Amino acid sequence: MVSTIASYQMISNNLVRSLQQTARQPDVSRDTTYYLAHIGDVKSIDDFLGDYRLFSYAMKAYGLSDMTYAKAFMRKVLTEGVSSSSTFANKLADSRYKEFATAFDFFTLGQDATKATAAQSGTVEKYVRQALEENAGEQNEGVRLALYFERKAPTIKNAFQILSDKALTQVVQTALGISPLTSMADVDKQSAMLTKQINFADFQDPAKLKTFLQRFSAMWEGQNADPTASTTTPSILINQPIEMGINADTLASLQNLKIGR
Repeated sequence: MVSTIASYQMISNNLVRSLQQTARQPDVSRDTTYYLAHIGDVKSIDDFLGDYRLFSYAMKAYGLSDMTYAKAFMRKVLTEGVSSSSTFANKLADSRYKEFATAFDFFTLGQDATKATAAQSGTVEKYVRQALEENAGEQNEGVRLALYFERKAPTIKNAFQILSDKALTQVVQTALGISPLTSMADVDKQSAMLTKQINFADFQDPAKLKTFLQRFSAMWEGQNADPTASTTTPSILINQPIEMGINADTLASLQNLKIGR
């Protein structure tokens, strides 16, 4: 089996080709063709929510598949939009809702909302990236987490952004050798701990980000070296506690993979 580091780098270093291959997959291509052919016909929030195939495609694109059923919730997100800091989407801790409401801006654009670039090609690009990450996760959940962190890294400015996202938290805890049990501690204490260990500006530096994700991949590999153990970590349970012990060889290999301060 290809290692987590090798698999991640294979995809990341050839990202354009990887995305193109994913876009050509029969199921992805079929769903994208339908989406692009019909999204422009949607004139209202009711139209959008009423076409499950369109709505579920959009929700997956923004990482919100698990909320596709919550139409009343999403109606409120879309109805109020993001033009004011007091709107529902802007008050939610999860920034994905704001991103979704921005892409499908019915509040500002009305019936022309779905003609915007963000609602059309922008959403397709996000959908294909989500599909790429999911496919990677079917083979190795560590690769999926690394790709996800790589995608989100440019937006990470502080510890609270990490702690509000289960997947980002798992990557950071794994890379830094922090027990998942720390998630039970006061969030301010968790934030202070991460702030001492991470220079968040490093996530804006491609070279330092690569080093950080190499460290994560090596740590992940050490934790999941036993094939029988790795099969007990389904993709959807990305925040389940994992034993943090690693062997001496793995520790030695990490000495040159510390993120810069």
